[in-house]
Amino acid sequence: MGNVNRKEAAEIARKLLAWYHEHKRDLPWRRTGDPYQIWVSEVMLQQTRVETVIPYWTRFIQRFPTIEALAAAPEEEVLKFWEGLGYYSRARNLQTAVREVQERYGGRVPDTLAEISSLSGVGPYTAGAVLSIAYNVPLPAVDGNVFRVLSRIFLIEEDVSKPAARKKFESLAEFLIPPGEASDFNQSLMEFGATICIPKHPRCLSCPLQTLCKAYAEGMQEDLPIKAKKKPPRAIDILTGIVRNGDGNRDGERVLIVRRPQEGLLAGLWEFPSFEATPGKSPAEDLQHSLRQQFAMTIQVEQHFANMQHTFSHLHWNLQAYSCRLSGTVETTVTAADNWRWVPVGQLGDFPMSAVHQKLAKLLQGLV
Repeated sequence: MGNVNRKEAAEIARKLLAWYHEHKRDLPWRRTGDPYQIWVSEVMLQQTRVETVIPYWTRFIQRFPTIEALAAAPEEEVLKFWEGLGYYSRARNLQTAVREVQERYGGRVPDTLAEISSLSGVGPYTAGAVLSIAYNVPLPAVDGNVFRVLSRIFLIEEDVSKPAARKKFESLAEFLIPPGEASDFNQSLMEFGATICIPKHPRCLSCPLQTLCKAYAEGMQEDLPIKAKKKPPRAIDILTGIVRNGDGNRDGERVLIVRRPQEGLLAGLWEFPSFEATPGKSPAEDLQHSLRQQFAMTIQVEQHFANMQHTFSHLHWNLQAYSCRLSGTVETTVTAADNWRWVPVGQLGDFPMSAVHQKLAKLLQGLV
């Protein structure tokens, strides 16, 4: 392919596989051949470090060991087991796709590219990873690690965020797969990028491909891969009300939590009622107005509770939380609804929440 010949490709594959068989990490999903469990690991590993994923994957598989178990589970329980991993759309898409597998393919993960690519949330990377690792199908699985490794070995100075470049890397990765070795070879590329050919200060002195690496020969290994800089996340000021309903006794006190919409950021997760701050209004005035508008309730803002910050890929929350108390009784002020409820403080941990609201809940419970 291009300026890469079969002999060179075979030499790279031979050295990588030899290195992998000697140095690969003992990861729990490498001890199974179950395509479903491998699929779960690949979804969790997207944009998340291996060390973080291991305990999550272990708990998730213990609770949902089969496609049937995950397909039958309530979404809220699935989100609770995903809590803390972030990018919650991954969990929802995974469960939707698993239900599709149950309905269309009798609970067996498809082993063809066309079929697995038709499932919800399954893109080229996930399809290639699951098919190659679980079924040894000779397809590429190009993630950030693989972009980095290939751009350095072959000195590819193209922006990896552009679709044309992605196609080039996928074709190159597929060309390098030795016959019958797709599973181990793709894993070797990922492992190599995660442990040797790392983003900053790559470990070139212990690299088995050093003599074949064109970027190393030119002293350019730390300049690659080339990726366009993202726009900085937009800052938003958020006001959060920790609205209490009770006599002040922690054991009998309840607080208001609301469920976010089923579409968009943090979809379906629970949180304390939060609103984008209104310029020119005091926090107390703003919270009182917003809670009256959204929930038809009157509250008193008592005191500042905590400040939190959280950064998403495109947003940065500057969150100020205030302790509030319901004026009047819940029976006369509030009508029950599916998307919000009053919860005893001690039971907040039963509800899936984003990281920042988990911290607020633990502060409220006196756990931090």
